[in-house]
Amino acid sequence: MILPSLLLLVSLALVGADARYTVRMLALPVEGTSPISMDYIAFDPATRFVWVPAGNTGTVIVIDTAGGPIKQIPGFPTAEMGTGEHKRVVGPSSVTAGAGSVYVGNRADSTVCAFDARTLARGSCRHLDSMPDGLAYVATTKEVWVTTPRDRSLVVLDAVTTAVKAKLTFDGDPEGFAVDARRGRFHTNLEDKDRTLAIDLETHKTVATWEPKCGEGGPHGLRVDSETGHLFVACSARAEVLDAAHDGAILSSIETGDGVDDLDYAQATHLLYVAAAKAGTLTIARDDSKGKLSLVGTVATVVGARNPAVTDKGVVYLAHSASSGLRDLVVATPPP
Repeated sequence: MILPSLLLLVSLALVGADARYTVRMLALPVEGTSPISMDYIAFDPATRFVWVPAGNTGTVIVIDTAGGPIKQIPGFPTAEMGTGEHKRVVGPSSVTAGAGSVYVGNRADSTVCAFDARTLARGSCRHLDSMPDGLAYVATTKEVWVTTPRDRSLVVLDAVTTAVKAKLTFDGDPEGFAVDARRGRFHTNLEDKDRTLAIDLETHKTVATWEPKCGEGGPHGLRVDSETGHLFVACSARAEVLDAAHDGAILSSIETGDGVDDLDYAQATHLLYVAAAKAGTLTIARDDSKGKLSLVGTVATVVGARNPAVTDKGVVYLAHSASSGLRDLVVATPPP
């Protein structure tokens, strides 16, 4: 189904920089009035589409950032989880893109399914032993790595067939993902242990364990600059840079406001984007050659906005959880 996009201009706000970002709400074409739950969203540079798993609606929204119509992939299973006041409806919640395909993880039925990146046609699906969380496409090995924290594991899928190639187990809960193809490493955190791991892509061995010192909340999202080896770690109220090319030392950090989950990084501009859901802000920082983060600006967004996906034009799409009460996607656009 193809529907026109609806854009509502909300505000202009950027503190600490000369430029000003436009913040707007992008209405998503799904039925109902209930808040929409989101977790990981992603920008596919090959098509310039942003993929938005809208979990509790059983739908994935595909946004053409070049101005084309918004498309929907409906029909994903949903399921109610939890008890009492903690009940929630889950469904598709994570996405990664690579080599002409896009992979969607669904918490409701513990599947990962492949879709054609342009036609949106469904390909193969794989049922996992545990609920998928984050997904990351690995181009060098033609694999999709899936964090499955409920049974403290990572699952490695063949990107062509979605067959399970390996299952890696840990003594903590994997959270976050970053692929350093240059060094042949996959990075994840053990959120409950306040540790960050480097895993060899070929041998699947953990080759380094570092301490980001995020505190009780633990580390969350990860991104990496494959040129410098700088690994960006999201703590609950700040972002850090670890020296993943060497000993994993903390090179710098920047305060972001509370409520950080995932983050994003544009290697071409060396800009890091960190959204704080509780603070309702988007922090933009620049990473230099020594791993020193400097503030570019702080954008006032919307309370609940988090987990940014940055396009090749520097436009930032922000997801949110159902508990935020939001239905629309938050979009922050840099000045021309």
